[in-house]
Amino acid sequence: MRVEAGFHPPVKRSVTIAGHPTSISLEPMFWDALEAAAARQALPINALVARIDVERMEAADPPNLTSAIRQWLWRARVEADRTDVPDAATAAGKS
Repeated sequence: MRVEAGFHPPVKRSVTIAGHPTSISLEPMFWDALEAAAARQALPINALVARIDVERMEAADPPNLTSAIRQWLWRARVEADRTDVPDAATAAGKS
């Protein structure tokens, strides 16, 4: 079976959360997005993952950490897209 271009299997990496090492498996595109998000927030990846971990544990039915990271990244992307969309007047060239 051949993997199509752009589709890659998960890559496992070790991160440390609250002094405890844990392994996380994410597809390369999610590792790239996580690294970019950490850089935008001027945080090490471990610190951003720890923040995501705290957020997920506050949920009524917390997902696993890998799922929480993907959801956090998607939500961050959607929110960024919303702030990048100009309003109708700006898009039409009006002030």
